[in-house]
Amino acid sequence: MHVPDGFFDAATSVSAGVVAAAGVAVCLRGARRELDDRTAPMAGLVAAFIFAVQMLNFPVAAGTSGHLLGGALAAILVGPYTGVLCMAVVLLVQGVFFADGGLTALGINITIMGIVTVLVGWGIFRLVMRLARGKVVVAAFLGALVSVPSSALVFSLLFWIGGTAPIQVGAVAAAMGGVHVLIGIGEALITAVTVGAVLAVRPDLVYGARGLAKPLVLRGAEGTSTTVDEPEPAAAAPGRLRPFLLGGVGLTLVLAGVVSFFASSSPDGLEAVAENKGFLSQAGDHVVTWGLADYGEVGGIPVGVAGIVGVGLVLIIAGAVAYAARSRTKVEA
Repeated sequence: MHVPDGFFDAATSVSAGVVAAAGVAVCLRGARRELDDRTAPMAGLVAAFIFAVQMLNFPVAAGTSGHLLGGALAAILVGPYTGVLCMAVVLLVQGVFFADGGLTALGINITIMGIVTVLVGWGIFRLVMRLARGKVVVAAFLGALVSVPSSALVFSLLFWIGGTAPIQVGAVAAAMGGVHVLIGIGEALITAVTVGAVLAVRPDLVYGARGLAKPLVLRGAEGTSTTVDEPEPAAAAPGRLRPFLLGGVGLTLVLAGVVSFFASSSPDGLEAVAENKGFLSQAGDHVVTWGLADYGEVGGIPVGVAGIVGVGLVLIIAGAVAYAARSRTKVEA
């Protein structure tokens, strides 16, 4: 759903940029409550993973594809404040280095793909967690499912306010909402599988699952009982964080460097709707023309190589941002 240059007028683009900047500023402060020396590297990995999986377009309808947005996934794994920061880094790297999303539309992309998906995905996740009594994977599925069409509808609202083509908002909203419900199913499956996999090996690294561990109750021979708080998994098994991170980076590199060659080449949901509704021609040329643009297509670079470069950039930048925003409290890894 990366919005290109030219879809929105200057006033709407600038206003969305202000909203995005304010949101990122708030999240930089809020992330201190979610990050420490142990979890900051996890934020870099999550951002890099989202970048890689966003390259893997999957077919959703005749001639249309979709890809992960990732806001709900990021919020559940590293927290909503940190999740917005992860999404902002991903979208910044995509726009600046790969011409994926316009530079004048960067604020719009961060708003609809970062802030909206995180807020909606996290909100639904927390609601379902309360109603379903801690069913993390179910809550992750539903949060991700709802976040995608919500983002599409916010795009439609913004297009009604400041779109550069005279298209009826009802027609755009119906088309965007319909196709992104289908994309949301794919998003939900990817999110649920990913969260479930991390829960299976390192539940302490799933932000949304914190506080779910039940205290250990020791019962004596005389019928007395003593409640003992269980140690955190990281403290109980020191040294396991590095293998997990290295394994995650390895998987991310395989997705970006190998699996990306098999991604669907069909236009994504926004591009297909824009073409069908007649406003795709409003898209302007991107200012990025170097070799990595369009994931290497401009410079004749294999998409897998471009993907690996992108993973490295996102991993470094997101990791640095998370490390700078972290709480300075020392935590044993």
